[in-house]
Amino acid sequence: MRPKAALIDERKGLGGLGLEAIIKLPLRNALDVTSARQLADFVRHHQIQIVHAHMARDYPLAAYAASRAGARAIVTRHVLFPLNRLHALTLRRVSRVIAVSDAVAHSLTHRGLALDRTVVIENGIDVNRFRDGDRRSDREQFFHRWELSRDQVICGTVGELLPLKGHEDFVRAAAIVSRRFPQAQFFIAGVDGSPDGACRAGLERLIDELALSEKTRLIGWVENLPQFYRALNVFVSASHTESFGLAIVEAMAAGTPVVATRTEGAMMTIADQSSGLLVPIGDTAALAAAMETMLADQVKATAMALEAQQIAAVRYSLERMVAETVGLYQEVLEQKSSAPAPAPKH
Repeated sequence: MRPKAALIDERKGLGGLGLEAIIKLPLRNALDVTSARQLADFVRHHQIQIVHAHMARDYPLAAYAASRAGARAIVTRHVLFPLNRLHALTLRRVSRVIAVSDAVAHSLTHRGLALDRTVVIENGIDVNRFRDGDRRSDREQFFHRWELSRDQVICGTVGELLPLKGHEDFVRAAAIVSRRFPQAQFFIAGVDGSPDGACRAGLERLIDELALSEKTRLIGWVENLPQFYRALNVFVSASHTESFGLAIVEAMAAGTPVVATRTEGAMMTIADQSSGLLVPIGDTAALAAAMETMLADQVKATAMALEAQQIAAVRYSLERMVAETVGLYQEVLEQKSSAPAPAPKH
């Protein structure tokens, strides 16, 4: 992993994984041969059988290291963006490609990639972490922290501050909602994904232009996401594209009513009018109307949130994702391939 990877700090929660089981490599780009060779040596030394990569820039390095060490390579595709020629070629040579949603699998198929080796394993979350909390207590703590009054309602969204996340649409919808619900407050959780801070600056200007400065907060990185979701009256995903929609699933697990745009991921996660409300991408009026529906009809909102929470518990559990992934590892290792993995190179 890269030297500053978050996994290093979280290893205590990973079954006692020690530092001796971790190798830090620069992994600068897809052509970082030095890192690839070091990874191959590590794989060979520890007799690792599966090398699993999640980032596109790591695909060629993982495949090279696996081949050199006599292991099997598996990659996970998380996004819908096109792959360059090198990455596309790598996908044709690995043992399996995991797509985190049907939408991702379809995008690969559409481009003629990994047709016979793609398997869908949907993302999973720690459902209990988001579900098993005291909503009233979390809401009171959140209100106290942000000095909100009890009569106020909260609409919130989570996502990196990038144009494709639709935060500007959320702010414009907030301006509409605030006319009918003057007690509404709007929260955007996420760090600026632009190199020069332009995205946050642009949102701040828009918030000022729409006279929402007293109603809208950009709160950056949130450590306690379950509390944030449970404090909300409505969770909103205004994204222009989502391959899966992890924040949507987290909000579902937390039992928070969800309004989302009709992205590929959201349409495979939310059943419109049943487990949430779906609106056209970029339609701020429709987004605002759906938010108002959730705020005005608490009975309907609660019923949809409950159904969504039940779906999340069954379909998107971390245990299910892990079991399916382990099962795939076993299948790959047990499979009698006509083209067996090459012998380790010394």
